[in-house]
Amino acid sequence: MAKEPGKQTPGGSATRRKAEKTQTDEVVLLSGGNPQIPKGYGNEPVQAYIAAMPGWKSALGRRLDEIIERTVPGVNKAVKWNSPFYGVEESSWFLSFHCFAKYVKVAFFRGASLDPVPPSKSKHPDVRYLDIYEGGFDEAQFADWVKQASKLPGEKM
Repeated sequence: MAKEPGKQTPGGSATRRKAEKTQTDEVVLLSGGNPQIPKGYGNEPVQAYIAAMPGWKSALGRRLDEIIERTVPGVNKAVKWNSPFYGVEESSWFLSFHCFAKYVKVAFFRGASLDPVPPSKSKHPDVRYLDIYEGGFDEAQFADWVKQASKLPGEKM
């Protein structure tokens, strides 16, 4: 029986497809279109992730990154678990995002403390999510959440 694209097979990994080439390596898109980027600290791996985001999501990733940098000067960056992370102290993170097939999910690690609280709940009581679909992004609200989140205790990971 043929496997559906993006579905797990028993004992196997998610369907992978090659993304556009970045400056030095080919990037693999995991199921749902999330770029597989090696773990790394600093701006370079985050920019590699953003460049590999498929379609309209890459422009959104650049915009998210720009807003975060403008709102939190000197923000720390890393790629962990195939997602960009942002923090104000070493190994202490307040935000991450991840590509899915039809949207980009932003995780605020202390989102339950933000005002207003981001719309989507998590299994973890402190975490809240913002799902951004093509053409549906309130930049002012996002910047306000980033400013608030950056002042809260970060998540050690």
